[in-house]
Amino acid sequence: MTGQQLFFTINAMGTYKTVQELDPVDAAYIAGLIDGEGTITLTQEHRNENRRLVVSVSNNELQILNYLRDTTGVGSISSKRTYQSNHSPSYTYKITNRQALTLLEQVTPFLRSYKSDRARLILNHYANLTPRNGKYTSELKVARKRFEKTVLKLTPTKRPVA
Repeated sequence: MTGQQLFFTINAMGTYKTVQELDPVDAAYIAGLIDGEGTITLTQEHRNENRRLVVSVSNNELQILNYLRDTTGVGSISSKRTYQSNHSPSYTYKITNRQALTLLEQVTPFLRSYKSDRARLILNHYANLTPRNGKYTSELKVARKRFEKTVLKLTPTKRPVA
């Protein structure tokens, strides 16, 4: 082509899925699953990396986890290793970071265990202590570590007194 150049736009990142708006019945049911079979935590996948928010639910009934994924519109389901022949297969539904934060915004009013305390603490501070560009000032690093310790200290036996 003389005098012309072709330019192509390539979307290497793909589309970022967002959590669907839940009706109150679904939000309450999902909160019950998280309270009973789930986890709200901050995990570290790699050394020298900050902990990331993870909401997960483990169950032997794949149908329940498919419901979670289909209702929220996000997340992944993985199978867990079975170590004994007499054990049933089990699975884990998991979402992380901003998607998990959005889910917590919708289900926290319905949580009843210590996970409610964790969720409220995370909702109040996680976004401010987690810059999207990953660049932390020294003050922000200190505040982030303090936040992580505070969240992880909240366990069933160490709930704050209301």
